Amino acid sequence: MKKTILLYAAGLGGAALALQWLEYRYVTKVFSTEIYIVLIALAFTALGVWAGHRLTRKTKAAPFEKNTAALAALSISPREYETLELLAVGHSNKEIARLMEVSPNTVKTHLANLYEKLEVQRRTQAIQKARELALIA
Repeated sequence: MKKTILLYAAGLGGAALALQWLEYRYVTKVFSTEIYIVLIALAFTALGVWAGHRLTRKTKAAPFEKNTAALAALSISPREYETLELLAVGHSNKEIARLMEVSPNTVKTHLANLYEKLEVQRRTQAIQKARELALIA
């Protein structure tokens, strides 16, 4: 009984393999152009990834050093600098006031002083100018 089952299983397995082979041959014949295009695209993608990885240098970023000379030249106070740092993180005036434990009006005063000292009109300009001057990271 086991011998008969094994013979039938081997025969069915061989037939399934033959059908899969015929289907593979049909698919490769019908879609040969598309298959070659996909293989070429994969080869160029792999080449691009390899070349990009191989040719680009991996440099470590230098640690941020605050420009204390610019801080002194602009006469930015420590509290104004703290306000600028919190502004750069993206906090609102109320959040800055809560974190610094001052009133929102004090934060507005610090920001107005910063805008004047940095010669800017808006928050985004202040952050950009502070980064250009290496005041904040």
